[in-house]
Amino acid sequence: MDSSKIHVGFWFGLASLMVLDLLSSGVWNRPVWTSVSSFPRQNKTSTIPKDELEEALEGASMENKTLIIGVVNKAYTKEGSMLDLFLQSFQLGEGTQFLRNHLLLIAVDQTAFDRCNLKRLHCCKLKTDGVDFSGEKVYMSNDFLKMMWSRTLFLTEVLRRGYNFIFTDMDVMWLRNPFERLSHELGEDLQISCDFYNGQPLDWTNPINTGFYFVASNKKTIALFDTWYASKNESEGMKEQDVLGRLIREGVIQQLDLRVRFLDTLYFGGFCSSGKDYGKVVTIHANCCVTIKPKIRDLRAVLDGWIKFRGRSDGTSTGKSNSTSTVLWPSYEGCFGIKPNSTSTSNQTSTPSNQTLL
Repeated sequence: MDSSKIHVGFWFGLASLMVLDLLSSGVWNRPVWTSVSSFPRQNKTSTIPKDELEEALEGASMENKTLIIGVVNKAYTKEGSMLDLFLQSFQLGEGTQFLRNHLLLIAVDQTAFDRCNLKRLHCCKLKTDGVDFSGEKVYMSNDFLKMMWSRTLFLTEVLRRGYNFIFTDMDVMWLRNPFERLSHELGEDLQISCDFYNGQPLDWTNPINTGFYFVASNKKTIALFDTWYASKNESEGMKEQDVLGRLIREGVIQQLDLRVRFLDTLYFGGFCSSGKDYGKVVTIHANCCVTIKPKIRDLRAVLDGWIKFRGRSDGTSTGKSNSTSTVLWPSYEGCFGIKPNSTSTSNQTSTPSNQTLL
């Protein structure tokens, strides 16, 4: 089915977001969605007129208004770059192939939007006044921080529209379907990954990582994201992840009566923490690594190991992997200079956490 590019004006932004923007300084923090491209599902009908963003969200969402959201720029969508690796993980993963249909990519520049369309994905272009987001954004640079906050504001709007979502960085490999591992015990509002995990899923002292999380749309989570974004002006030079972590330490979970679960790194892992098991890992995030090239090198090694692991599966028609496989987790030679056969898995604990680019 052919996708079409639809131009969208500034007029349809919600008044609440306009007020929130007025409370924040600088023109760069005024993102708008200027174009969308999606493949609408024929079984969804409504007599209520929808704007273009709503159409993109509906086109990507499951029947329960849940979808997957990622952000891309030109640097991440080059041929053979991070987006290709990300999509390859969906193809190679266990029970993940269909999830590509529920992925909405937010492109922050025209090239990324065009490349997203070429891959026949659900796409939306986000424009932020006065900032060029097309190049590689080095960790903690000014443009990096601006892009992170623009992302937060956009995701707040998604919650306002009643959509639940998994947000994922592009440097997260999906080896299994995370929806099957996420908890449904307590009706959690937020389930968020960690750089390191202390074994207690409800302990707010776990160091969070905003590169992968699930959030349910409700009044409490909208209030959380509003508070998070409103804290930007009081947090100059801080990335949004650190601001959210500070809010958690200051008691925002209790104040908003949020039900938050911190995800076990055994299943939702990252380069920051060692001891990976192909028999259990669901997603793996190239956190604690600064630039694209070493991330791609090490994530490819992870996928190569996964292919070997699946090749030693139990041979059933489902192709489900055998947790007794002896395939070893690769070393992170690109990011940390760890050579194969090294006696130490890594020195990740001394590495700055979540040095992600997008």
